[in-house]
Amino acid sequence: MKAVTYTRYGGPDVLHLADVPTPAPGDREVLIRVRAAEVTKSDCEFRSFRYSVKWFWLPLRIAVGVIRPRRSILGMYFAGEVVSVGGRVTRFVPGDQVYGCTGLRLGAYGEYVVLPEGAAIGPKPRNMTFAEAAAVPLGGLNALHFMRRAGIEPGEQVLINGAGGSIGAHAVQIAHSMGAHVTAVDHRIKEDLVRRLGASDFVDYTTDDVTTMGRRFDVIFDMVAGSPYRRLIGKLQPGGRYLHGNPRLSVLLRSVLTTRFTDKTVTVAFASETGEDLAKLTEMIEAGEIQSIVDRVYPMAEAADAHRRVETEQRLGAVVITPDERDGPPADGFRNLE
Repeated sequence: MKAVTYTRYGGPDVLHLADVPTPAPGDREVLIRVRAAEVTKSDCEFRSFRYSVKWFWLPLRIAVGVIRPRRSILGMYFAGEVVSVGGRVTRFVPGDQVYGCTGLRLGAYGEYVVLPEGAAIGPKPRNMTFAEAAAVPLGGLNALHFMRRAGIEPGEQVLINGAGGSIGAHAVQIAHSMGAHVTAVDHRIKEDLVRRLGASDFVDYTTDDVTTMGRRFDVIFDMVAGSPYRRLIGKLQPGGRYLHGNPRLSVLLRSVLTTRFTDKTVTVAFASETGEDLAKLTEMIEAGEIQSIVDRVYPMAEAADAHRRVETEQRLGAVVITPDERDGPPADGFRNLE
């Protein structure tokens, strides 16, 4: 099979298309033909081994490869079709259209991937293309996790810092579906996008500082690694909740003190990626509450360009690679919510 591989850490040019053996499923495994895979910031960080959050650098380097990558095929989020299943698999049959996560097994940048039956895999939403579906699990599962932990009530004021990223954009939609009044913070080029997703107010961080504004919020969801923790905590209403999806070590330590000694609650727990949560996302997508946002679709041979696009931070939605360009999104990149 064809796959985008890399054998050393570095810039996007370390990625190249190669022929590799097609994996075979074991007794409790599923072989999936990948029709689309999201290119994420994590993929870029694995490729370069440069991380915005530094505190887990050493254990992660040991896990993924000290000198060179242990796994040569990147990709954690995908959509595709089941080709064959192991003899003891009961959840899937050949021909099923699915989407989901490979986790640290990676491998979604190949034409085929093998995953355990119990992995975070589920039926692809019927109202999405493969490219649109591949753009859901990263942002959707993490956003669902944090919005549930926030315990949002209808009418509450919710601030989402980094609202134009994959997780932030899904959080805007989920918070809006819960009845929140959403204020989004990001670069001005993403204002139209996040407003279409459900944000009522927008703050352009290049010209305005939300921490100097007079408003306070019931919930702040922060996806920006270097954001000012103390000043954002100060923008919470009494009893407010602050959630961070990309915390520095200092935030992890201060979160314990804030939760214990103030009336504010800080959550930094990472999302678990489960089939049950994926099923909930599918339900919300098919009900029209969540849409996928695809910025561009690249053929696998142009994976290096896809990585460059992700690293510019100028994208409006997810960047996707696919073995078959016919699996791309609608012309405008995303659907309108009616």
